[in-house]
Amino acid sequence: MVLVALAYVLGFVLFVSLLPMTPDDVPKADGIVALTGGGTRLDRAEALFERGAGKRLLISGVDQATSKETLKHVIHAGARFDCCADLGYAAEDTRGNALETNGWARSHDFHRLILVTARYHMPRSLREFSAAMPDLTFLPYPVEQGRVDLADWWDHPRTIFLLHREYVKYLASFVTTSMART
Repeated sequence: MVLVALAYVLGFVLFVSLLPMTPDDVPKADGIVALTGGGTRLDRAEALFERGAGKRLLISGVDQATSKETLKHVIHAGARFDCCADLGYAAEDTRGNALETNGWARSHDFHRLILVTARYHMPRSLREFSAAMPDLTFLPYPVEQGRVDLADWWDHPRTIFLLHREYVKYLASFVTTSMART
């Protein structure tokens, strides 16, 4: 039991220490996918989109009551948003985001996507997206969430709880996506 607990704790610390950083360079891809769950994600995805990092933008997991016009106003979207941004309303979780993105990417014949989500959410997102679309290339663009301080996470009980919850979800995703491949 002690060895299992130690392995779990070491795995958690490793998980947190290996969370990806936001890249310095703006990647180029066919499309950009932003997962809802925080305003920072949408703002950064929109900024990448306006800089021409992708031909189209998909915001996946949008609440049914949110219109495209409302979202455009909230994130201060630019001119390209009207013609080339799509809202996905079907996803309710990360696996749903991956399935929704799969249909969108295939309908546009996209092969290379920038994935925008929170740093702590990126490992699980990449796992789910790669499992749903093994033939596509994903360029991670993790963003910091304003309320989550990853610099000294061990000093913030709320951050520890959030990271621990995400670690458990990542482990579950690891198991389910591995089983789906066999």
